[in-house]
Amino acid sequence: MNHVFIVSDGTGQTATMALEAARMQFPGVEVEYHTKSKVDSEAKIKSIIQEASKFNAFIVHTLVSNRMRGFMVKEARLNNIETIDIMGPLLSRLSNQLALSPSEKPGLFHHLNEEYFRKVETMNFAFKHDDGLRSNELTKAEIILIGVSRTFKTPLSVYLAFKGWLVANIPIILNIKPEANIFQVKPHKVFYLSTTATRLTQLRQVRNQRLGEAGGEYSNYEYVKKELEYAYSIYCRNPDWTLINVTNKSIEEIASEIIVMVRSYRD
Repeated sequence: MNHVFIVSDGTGQTATMALEAARMQFPGVEVEYHTKSKVDSEAKIKSIIQEASKFNAFIVHTLVSNRMRGFMVKEARLNNIETIDIMGPLLSRLSNQLALSPSEKPGLFHHLNEEYFRKVETMNFAFKHDDGLRSNELTKAEIILIGVSRTFKTPLSVYLAFKGWLVANIPIILNIKPEANIFQVKPHKVFYLSTTATRLTQLRQVRNQRLGEAGGEYSNYEYVKKELEYAYSIYCRNPDWTLINVTNKSIEEIASEIIVMVRSYRD
C-alpha cells in the first residue's frame, strides 16, 4: 500500500482532485490518502512530517504561504521525505506572466524558485568537491564522505546533493595521508564509509572487468585488506567521525542512514 499525505492550509480538496486525476494514469496501484487540512503553523508541519515518515509516505501540499512552503521543504529534507508542491509553481508562473506578486507576500516569485536554485547549488558543489577537489572549502560542506575507492563516495554525494545537501568527499589511499583540512572541520560532518575486504575486492574486480583493465594491486585482496586497515586506523584516530558500513546496501539506504545521523546532530 502506498501512502500519500495531502497537506493544505485550506480543505485539501484542490490537492486531492489533482492527485486523483494523476493517479488514474497508474491503474492497479493502491494508494491511501491522509488529508491534513487547516495546516497553519510550523508545529503542525513538523508533526505531519513525523507521522508521514512512519508510513514511508510522500507529501503533496497546496500551502499558499511562502514561509510555510519553505519550512515544509526544509523539514522534509531533514527527514528524507519527498514532497510535491502543487500551489507554488502555479503561483510562480502567474506571478511571472502577470508581472505581479501574490498579495500573500511581496517578492514571492524569487522565493518560490529557492528550492530549484538550491538543487543547482548543491549539485554544482558535489561535482566541484568530488574526490578531494577544493579541500580548502570543506568547511562549507554540510556532509563530508571519506573512504577508500569503491565505497560509493561519488554516487552518494550526487544523490545527497539532489536531496539538497552540500556534500564533499575525500579519498583514502594506502599510506597517503588524507587532506589536512578533513581534520579541521567539525567531526559530526564527517562520515567514514567502511566495508569488508571481500566485498570491496569483488567490486574492484568488476570495475576492472568493465573497463578492460588488468587487476593489479587495486583489486588484489591483500592490498585491499591493507588499505581498509589503513583507512580504519585513520578513523580510530578520529573517533568523533561517524562510521557507516556500506556493505551490500543501496545508495538510497546509505543516504537515509546518513540523513538520520545529520538530523540527530541538529536536534
